[in-house]
Amino acid sequence: MILSRAKPALSESRKPGTRKDVPKLEEFLEKRDYAGALTLVEFNKSNSNIQDTDMWIAYCAFHLGDYKRATSVYESLRKKGRNDVATNLACCYFYLGMYPESKEVLNDAPESGLKTRVMFHLTHKMSDETKLKEYHAKLKDVIEDQLCLASIHYLRAHYQEAIDIYKKILLDNRDYMALNVYVALCYYKLDYYDVAQEVLQVYLQKYPDSAIAINLKACNHFRLYDGTTAQTEMRQLIEKTTSSYSFGHDLIRHNIVVFKDGEGALQVLPGLVDVIPEARLNLVIYYLKQNEIQEAYELIKDLEPAVPQEFILKGTVCAVIGQETSSRDIIKTAQQYFHLVGSSTSECDTIPGRHCMAACFFLLRQFEEVLVYLNSIKTYYTNDDSFNFNYAQAQAAAGYFKEAEEAFLLIRSERFKNDYVYISLLAYCYIMNKKAHIAWELYLKMDTSTQSFNLLQLIANTCYKIGEFWYAAKAFDMLERMDPSPEHWEGKRGACCGTFQFIVAEKQPKELLVEVIQLLRNTSNSQVEQIIRVMKKWGKDKRIPC
Repeated sequence: MILSRAKPALSESRKPGTRKDVPKLEEFLEKRDYAGALTLVEFNKSNSNIQDTDMWIAYCAFHLGDYKRATSVYESLRKKGRNDVATNLACCYFYLGMYPESKEVLNDAPESGLKTRVMFHLTHKMSDETKLKEYHAKLKDVIEDQLCLASIHYLRAHYQEAIDIYKKILLDNRDYMALNVYVALCYYKLDYYDVAQEVLQVYLQKYPDSAIAINLKACNHFRLYDGTTAQTEMRQLIEKTTSSYSFGHDLIRHNIVVFKDGEGALQVLPGLVDVIPEARLNLVIYYLKQNEIQEAYELIKDLEPAVPQEFILKGTVCAVIGQETSSRDIIKTAQQYFHLVGSSTSECDTIPGRHCMAACFFLLRQFEEVLVYLNSIKTYYTNDDSFNFNYAQAQAAAGYFKEAEEAFLLIRSERFKNDYVYISLLAYCYIMNKKAHIAWELYLKMDTSTQSFNLLQLIANTCYKIGEFWYAAKAFDMLERMDPSPEHWEGKRGACCGTFQFIVAEKQPKELLVEVIQLLRNTSNSQVEQIIRVMKKWGKDKRIPC
């Protein structure tokens, strides 16, 4: 929930008392200057003509986002017998994430609309669907209750339903300017960034210093343009250093990390994991980008996904950790998460939804289906290395080696290009596209290791299979030197004979015969001399010095 930027409505049990004869305090509140109001109340506390001073202190602290201080004041008042502050205290506990404590306090609170609304939110936070329906039924057709319902729709990713409620209220209450921010938030979540910006501008024209509005504008710019443009918008907010900024301080710190592509993530995000829901998700994304898979998994494994973004991210982490640990169960969980999002009516025609279906079929190894979905969104990911890596793998698995090669060569990330999966599949594509010489160059660039040995085997066997006998011979020759087994000799013998046949058929240059014979001389097998004798006799007849 985001606090309204409209004039504070002091109603029901949160009304701290009469505001007669306190025009100066009223002025601060009219301007939404809660820091100024709090300073005034504290200054006059010892000799105050303001009624219910402590209540006003708690009220201002709450609206400044200082929920701990507001909680302390309400707890103190409650101990003095002020039972009318129970609902207020429950609100503070709720904002601090102390949901069981908030629920317990509400048990002693008198019945009111505010109590019903807080309980409605608590049942959502505590995933109690039965109670959620019960308190939903208690909501009335009044603005406060309808706004509460809209916020729950928003939290459950029912953005269009929330928009419908906000617009209905706005039709009769044009002066409720803060609702434009809520509508803009919903459009932002629906990826309609231009529309979100247009709606948001209505509010910014009247309240240009609003932390929430400026922050949302920066987020729109981040999506529409880039992180640098978003930082420029955010910078003007930070420089204002108003009370409005204090209200959204944590949110702003969080978003600046995102705008800077994760810079400072480990300094900022861990402390906000239980404060801002997106902080956990963005920290997981940071770990994934740093290839710190186990850290990402530990952070998200206990998260019960509730919205598409959470399902997608947890599915991604499960897919990666499942492949790392060869756990079919975890991979199956990832596949189920992707399918759930991709097949949902709300997401099936969105870019993330189609991406999810592609991921689902990828894990099921149904690569023709993968390509159906990836081709439908390809234009949106032209320069995305992760997309191109997956797209290339799917093309190769489906047998479209020319397209796979092109996709592999679009990748610029050194992390991907140094990955053995990338190197081996690109080498395979080169061979299948009759470019075995480039595949051989890939091997020559590698340091001696288990992976280079595996690549050598791939080149040897694949080249032999498709008739690229010369590079098969070179690869089997290297393998035989490393491991003089009968299998490697037989592969080398067959590849050398195949190359000789191509020379005889004039499909390879005659000068290559000398190198073929030299490869054969590297072997001490008894068959070598007989094979060389036949080759040399043919070479002599063709006047080839060998």
